[in-house]
Amino acid sequence: MLLDRKTGLRRHSMVRDLPEILAGLEFRSRDGQSPLLVFNNSRVRKARLKAHPEASLMATSSGSGLGEAEFLLINRVDSLTWRVIVNRAKRRKTGSRFCFAGGLEGELVDSPPEAGGIRHIRFDSPIDDDWLDIHGHIPLPPYIKRDDEADDSIRYQTIYADRAAGVNLGPGASTAAPTAGLHFTENLLARLEEARIEKVFITLHVGLGTFLPVRTEQIEDHTMHEETYSISEDAALSINKAKASGRKIIPVGTTALRTLESASCGEGKNTEHINGKYIRAGEGTTSIFIYPGYCFKVADALFTNFHTPCSTLLMLVSAFAERQLILESYAEAIREKYRFFSYGDAMLIS
Repeated sequence: MLLDRKTGLRRHSMVRDLPEILAGLEFRSRDGQSPLLVFNNSRVRKARLKAHPEASLMATSSGSGLGEAEFLLINRVDSLTWRVIVNRAKRRKTGSRFCFAGGLEGELVDSPPEAGGIRHIRFDSPIDDDWLDIHGHIPLPPYIKRDDEADDSIRYQTIYADRAAGVNLGPGASTAAPTAGLHFTENLLARLEEARIEKVFITLHVGLGTFLPVRTEQIEDHTMHEETYSISEDAALSINKAKASGRKIIPVGTTALRTLESASCGEGKNTEHINGKYIRAGEGTTSIFIYPGYCFKVADALFTNFHTPCSTLLMLVSAFAERQLILESYAEAIREKYRFFSYGDAMLIS
């Protein structure tokens, strides 16, 4: 879906037509320059682990209905300790031990759990992405009611995902895919290059801040979890030069947009900048929460999927375009039998 947020006009097209669409007058600067696409190149790690309570606890666990545990790794605290989401988090006692694949064992060490049910587990030996590639599972979204399959290791990963992305952030990767990027194939990227549509890569390791739903009655009371990001000097230079020359900046996905806005130099209107710089290079953390009323400073258009209800992502696109317009567009997408969520269709908001 192509949505013009100024006129409210909606058109229907295909992602494969992006080179022609982005080369059109609508997306060119006043002096005819093409837009700049900004991609999030974070890699999804196999962050979902299955475990059983240690043998000495099996009888108690089976009697309590806890049984098999499922852990989602969020981020590493130290060489042995990780922040995790675990099923039935509130019923699992501090000191409970678990047996994982490959002979790994771990123990819940926090008391009480963090907000949102986040727990801390300390493993008996370090684990890394090589170990996770063998023993972990792709963290499919919870609305996909099946176990991950071999194809998900490919399908739930962008083709430009970089294992070394954000290396200066320390050990890290995403616990969910930046799914707008799943639409881009090698062929499409080649055709975009042929159409002289420039691209740059930045990194935001997708975590709870991106995908946890809003459960507070007041939007302002929702707390975003921190996520780490990195923007190289070269990427920042390309973005700043493009912005300064009037070219449109188009983040591919909400994570790329949140990264740009988190690293922005200006305040208020999106034309403000500091010494010719619109964004800063470097590494950092962000808990930015974008909802209606936010004033965008860097992004001029947005390529994104259709998002779940009550999500921060839906609130973000409702801030980028007017909320009622987004709701009307979603209703039209339903009528037109668009597919929603991670493996679904996309919209380009200009």
